[in-house]
Amino acid sequence: MDMNYVSNLKLFVVAALAMTVVGCSKKGSSSNVDSATGWAINDKQGGFQYNTKFKEQETPPGTAFVEGGTFTMGKVQDDPMHDWNNTPNQQHVQSFYMDEAEVTNLNYLYYLDYLKSVYPPEDPNYASIYKGALPDTLVWRNRLGYNEMMTENYLRHPAYANYPVVGVSWIQAVEYANWRTDRVAEMALQEAGYLKRDAQYTDLNADSSFSTDTYINAPSQTYGGNEDVLKGGKRKPMVDADGNEYNVYASRETGVIPVKFRLPTEVEWEYAALGLSELRNYNTYRGRKKYPWDGQYTRSGKRANRGDQLANFKQSDGDYGGIAGWSDDGADITQEVKYYEPNDFGLYDMAGNVAEWVADVYRPIVDDEFNDFNYFRGNTYYKNALNEDGTVKIVNEVVYDTLSNGKIVARVLPGEIEQVAVDDNETYLRTNFDRADNRNFRDGDKKSSRYYRDNFDEEEEFGTRKMYNSPKHKIQRDSASGELIKEYDTSNRKTSLINDEVRVYKGGSWKDRSYWIDPAQRRYFPQDMATDYIGFRCAVSRVGSKADSDKKTRN
Repeated sequence: MDMNYVSNLKLFVVAALAMTVVGCSKKGSSSNVDSATGWAINDKQGGFQYNTKFKEQETPPGTAFVEGGTFTMGKVQDDPMHDWNNTPNQQHVQSFYMDEAEVTNLNYLYYLDYLKSVYPPEDPNYASIYKGALPDTLVWRNRLGYNEMMTENYLRHPAYANYPVVGVSWIQAVEYANWRTDRVAEMALQEAGYLKRDAQYTDLNADSSFSTDTYINAPSQTYGGNEDVLKGGKRKPMVDADGNEYNVYASRETGVIPVKFRLPTEVEWEYAALGLSELRNYNTYRGRKKYPWDGQYTRSGKRANRGDQLANFKQSDGDYGGIAGWSDDGADITQEVKYYEPNDFGLYDMAGNVAEWVADVYRPIVDDEFNDFNYFRGNTYYKNALNEDGTVKIVNEVVYDTLSNGKIVARVLPGEIEQVAVDDNETYLRTNFDRADNRNFRDGDKKSSRYYRDNFDEEEEFGTRKMYNSPKHKIQRDSASGELIKEYDTSNRKTSLINDEVRVYKGGSWKDRSYWIDPAQRRYFPQDMATDYIGFRCAVSRVGSKADSDKKTRN
């Protein structure tokens, strides 16, 4: 072969490779490219940063996945009470995650220990934080019953560690969910290398705290601006061509910050409680189901445990568990969570044990004519308060709320962002919402309520012609003595016990007859009061695909 030909061939190959390298360098050093512009994503020189390798939302700790779908909400069996507050209507629910079991005494004690250590009750500035979060253990007392053992031991004794917490109001349950959001996010950021490992033990105090919303909107102000924590993780910031650090903090675009914990909505809770069994026949929707388990009875029909009760509830007058030693349901009050079999979603105690708070404000009618997708009544829209320079307003002092029963609870803690109601800047010319508070939308407000009686004299103070005009007791603190002054609403013109501060609770409890363990049943209770039979569990919304990646292809 001609040597000149070989030499020329080598030169041609080298030149081609050089052109290829030069051509590739124009596209950036990253293989991630924006399909619309051709520009690089996640380039080492800087620019737009985004998690292009995100696969699926991680299952939050302690929860089970609930794939969404359509179902018949409401009472589908006989309704001897004729409440007319749960008539059947078809709803669609998006996928979400729900706690496998109710929040336990141990779970809640961890929360109390955190508050006590970060905000010491002996400090006058924080004295009411811990006290306001304490469950009301006096709910166990009965004027004609001896229950002091539960009053003294149920919350704290290790024998009840994995029993569902009770004596917690709806407001306290919401505050627990908010706290849990921050702790899970804090752990996720540590594991991803954005925060110093174990900072919750070494650097956490009232002046150096972590809030998820603050981290998203003003990350440098979390932990009191402590850079040893904020930059002390294993993941080191990157530097762009000008020497500026980027990717210092995680953002929503990273996919690292978990979705918030919250109370489930009523429609989510009922859908999750029913499970999937008997709801479909192949791909035909059926929708008639009475309990979280198969069948129409409260006892098991399986050969191994035939006759055993599938939940704990009040079976008859004076019978809270059955005859001792045979076919006893295993509990006279509450029972340890996960004692009974789960439903098809892997959820325990969706009937019996304790009833559970859900997020919704109670109204007798579910307005499915206006909405049948992710139905929820109780929306109040807020936004971050801003300083004059446009930065978010971080709270430096505790914001307390005095409830109708005189109890003081902390609603905003130091280091969190102050919230204000949305205004005309958000609502102007919108068609989907026009105000901040939508709790009584289309049901009881001046625009849409149907006065149920016209011969009352209009009294603005009590609003006696309104549908939902429950008694309004007043409580205020004497400025001189600091004592609470309580005034009772003694009007005899009240026509309802419903207002915008009563919340739905679902499922029967250890104290209820079997009629109430039907997931369709719905009752209500004041949001700032507690009982010995209402607990709660948390939910987390699903982001991304409707189904999880483990779902098998169906023929």
